[in-house]
Amino acid sequence: MNIKHTVTQRFLKYVQIDTQSDPLSPSTPSTNKQKNLGNILVKELKEIGADAVEIDENGYVYATIPSNTDKEVPAICFCSHMDTSPDCSGQNVKPIIHKNYQGQDIVLPDDKSIVIKLTEHPDLKDQIGNDIITASGTTLLGADNKAGIAAIMDATNYLINTPEIKHGDIKILFTPDEEIGRGVDKVNLQKLNAKFGYTIDGETLGSFEDETFSADGMEVIIHGVSAHPGFAKGKMVNAIKIASEVIAALPKDRLSPESTDKKLGFVHPTRIEGEVEKATISFIIRDFEDELLEQHENEIRTVTEKILQNYPEAKAKFVVKEQYRNMKKVIAQYPQVSEYALEAIKRSGLTPKPQSIRGGTDGSRLSFMGLPCPNIFAGEHAFHSKQEWVSVQDMEAAVRTIVNLASIWEERA
Repeated sequence: MNIKHTVTQRFLKYVQIDTQSDPLSPSTPSTNKQKNLGNILVKELKEIGADAVEIDENGYVYATIPSNTDKEVPAICFCSHMDTSPDCSGQNVKPIIHKNYQGQDIVLPDDKSIVIKLTEHPDLKDQIGNDIITASGTTLLGADNKAGIAAIMDATNYLINTPEIKHGDIKILFTPDEEIGRGVDKVNLQKLNAKFGYTIDGETLGSFEDETFSADGMEVIIHGVSAHPGFAKGKMVNAIKIASEVIAALPKDRLSPESTDKKLGFVHPTRIEGEVEKATISFIIRDFEDELLEQHENEIRTVTEKILQNYPEAKAKFVVKEQYRNMKKVIAQYPQVSEYALEAIKRSGLTPKPQSIRGGTDGSRLSFMGLPCPNIFAGEHAFHSKQEWVSVQDMEAAVRTIVNLASIWEERA
């Protein structure tokens, strides 16, 4: 496969566009600046020659690579998200290409305290001789998920300009607000009109993920008693202090992100706010088994209620909201979706690495909305941090995988 790649040039352009999402914003997209990238992608897709290209009022970008075969092939979708994490600045990103990486620690020039160390990033050992892209030390890079966007755009360019590669209808979807859990809130699946999908939002070269965490959000709302602090003896019950006790009483050697890996779930306080009279702790609850979510939530209830025994005038309310569920339940019903992806990775000269995601993607929710949608690598690493990096060669491998996958669906039809 002789692709004249454009993925790197596209990636360097996209990461310089600030697209951070905002969890506190009620709008869709949560930040209007995400549409700045969306509008550029629409322009480029039209220039490439894609059909039915548009960006809607909610910031979703849709496009079609029309079928060029006489076979009836199920329409497949390739999807990536445009937003970057609110956890780390995405403004004024300055991408740097470190050519011919030789195993050294990478010191980022704008903040030399930010060092990407081989000992802390073991995947770097597989990058010897490759070209590594980082930010400059003051921002994240945005490879999550602009590496995926750039790979899809490069593959689109190649497929449209290489008609000898046969494929069915291929749908392109770029979403806002994935990083804040709202990436497919307002997607129009009827407009998309795809049968199966793939998010291009994975990490290690060759990785493929058809299993994710299941996820709930939980709020613990503590009601105390307010009183003038000068006359509070025997009257005040400080909700902030009770909330602090709840957090301090959570397990430290288990059931936390800091103490778990592989298939172990956790509870994670992400925000605390309040006043004397009322304080709210926001949690995310994660596990691969749905029934374990309820166990974890009950543990929070037990901890809270035990502490409240010392404060008879205080009360607590617990609010649980489903966020997403393990995509495996849906994707297992369509084994060809995974089989074809693994074959595409092999055809790209790689060893497939099936694994589970300790998190979720747009594909988690899309799967339960009727679009089975596992996740394929884009090459991004150390996401949500100033140490984020990706290699040129891994992004090019993602492009080859997308092209091979389109071919396999046509072959097997």
